[in-house]
Amino acid sequence: MTSPASFYDAVGGMEFFERLVDAFYEGVATDEVLLSLYPEAPDLTGARHRLTLFLAQYWGGPTTYSDERGHPKLRMRHMPFTVGPVQRDHWLAHMGAAVAAVAPSPEAAEVLMAYFRPSAEHMRNDTGLPISSSRPA
Repeated sequence: MTSPASFYDAVGGMEFFERLVDAFYEGVATDEVLLSLYPEAPDLTGARHRLTLFLAQYWGGPTTYSDERGHPKLRMRHMPFTVGPVQRDHWLAHMGAAVAAVAPSPEAAEVLMAYFRPSAEHMRNDTGLPISSSRPA
């Protein structure tokens, strides 16, 4: 298995992560479920920048993300937005399509998706179920 520290170089460095994030946000830009979560929409420039830097740093690239924003605190940063099963599934669909389009190999694609699947679930902060006003007897 490839370690995160060497994965950045193995897939092509910052250029790869820029392509991945660009492909991902091409899908997000046309997805009303996800686009509604971005306060700056339809301008996704800032979001693209942050995700590119985060992923590059996570996989062993430069620490620019932390230099600019501090510790990632991903769950906390996403808490103001409703992220339920529908949002998670839309996010994974677009990221899966982006990975399939730009990953240099099936092995690299699987390494990426093995990170993205549980990470997307971890960002969930809503069950997607309606809140019941009735109390059990």
